[in-house]
Amino acid sequence: MFRSLRSDFSIIKERDPAARGFWEIIFCYPGFQALSIHRVSHKLWKYNLPLLPRLLSHISRVFTGVEIHPGAKIGKGVFIDHGMGVVIGETSEIGDRCLLYQGVTLGGTGKESGKRHPTLEANVVVGAGAKVLGAILVGTNTRIGAGSVVVKDVQANSTVVGIPGRIVHQSGVKINPLAHSALPDTEANVLRNLMERIDQLENDILGLQDLVESFQINRKKGKRLIGESQSLRDKEIIEFIGNDFLDENSENLSTNLKSEQER
Repeated sequence: MFRSLRSDFSIIKERDPAARGFWEIIFCYPGFQALSIHRVSHKLWKYNLPLLPRLLSHISRVFTGVEIHPGAKIGKGVFIDHGMGVVIGETSEIGDRCLLYQGVTLGGTGKESGKRHPTLEANVVVGAGAKVLGAILVGTNTRIGAGSVVVKDVQANSTVVGIPGRIVHQSGVKINPLAHSALPDTEANVLRNLMERIDQLENDILGLQDLVESFQINRKKGKRLIGESQSLRDKEIIEFIGNDFLDENSENLSTNLKSEQER
């Protein structure tokens, strides 16, 4: 237990530049205080004591704003930054050197007994306000973006963002766990691709409209619009269909395109 506390203390000095001294960490870091109390309550929980472990957990929640069930298994060097609003359920398991920010929930789904909370392997970073729900496994070195909701297993070395959480792999790229700006914005990427696709389709429609209008002008002048790009099969089809059919359908197509553009 004391080795775990020493690791929890060391990870704060390593990852938080605002930590300036021993006593500051002891008295001013609610995440460290909550973990320290949990180490004791978890030890008592394993002895099957009926009330004291839960009572310690409740006292810790009142003073730190962090709720950790005494049955949760937490590894060494875990850092709960800021702490307020963090909830860790009974069957949750957190690996070594994990980083949890404020508002994180490691919650269960349903009322079934047994394993019902998530398992975080080593070096997992869970951003502020993220929810990891159910008996799922989050692989080593995974980063979960702020506000994400994760309900499925996540492979190691992945980045998860969005609601519901979507996996974005970053193979071969080593990322600082504190570099929040390195998280990809998948929604923005999707919207950007959709806007580019819409622009492309609008340009295609305008080009097609110009083609139809020029075709109508040439038809009125008695000219055939048969360019070099038309194949022999296209010429045969035009000759087979007839001029009257082409004139009628080209006018309908032009009218439809204009009405769509006016909308």
